[in-house]
Amino acid sequence: MSNTEDLTPVESRRLPTPDRHSAPTPLDVRQAKFNTAMRGYEKAEVNAFLLETAEGYEQALRENDRLRQEVIRLEASLFQYRELESTLKAALMSAHKTSDDMRTNAQAEASRIVREAEGQVEILMQRTQSQLEDVQREIDGMRLKRRESEVMLESIIAALQNTLEFVREQDIREGRFLQHLRPTA
Repeated sequence: MSNTEDLTPVESRRLPTPDRHSAPTPLDVRQAKFNTAMRGYEKAEVNAFLLETAEGYEQALRENDRLRQEVIRLEASLFQYRELESTLKAALMSAHKTSDDMRTNAQAEASRIVREAEGQVEILMQRTQSQLEDVQREIDGMRLKRRESEVMLESIIAALQNTLEFVREQDIREGRFLQHLRPTA
């Protein structure tokens, strides 16, 4: 048997050549057959190594698929968390704006209430001042009436005193006059 005979293709499956675009599968590694050559490797060792390599490769592919699925799941979770973060940011911004609006509205309302209260106080002060002026006028009017009454009473008293004096003087004159008119006995 010559060396060229050993190098002829075997009807079994061969490992893919580097010019192929896809990587060998674990099945390709399990089914790989090699031409025998003189002074070649121990066939049992090569087959054991290929079987072990195929199993390791198959396990690596399964792990790779599991990790891909995990990445997909994590990316979906990440997408959900990013959407949640975006929603929370929007809610926080909305709450902040609402809080600012409420604070602004409350300050405006407080200012309006203070202005209204100040206006009402001003109206009450004007009314009170007007009432005070009315009361003061009434007091002044009463004082004037009192003074008029005092003057009137003083004039009545004076008139009565004058009348009384006049009457006394009349009595005295009449009494003298009566004394003169009386017969002496």
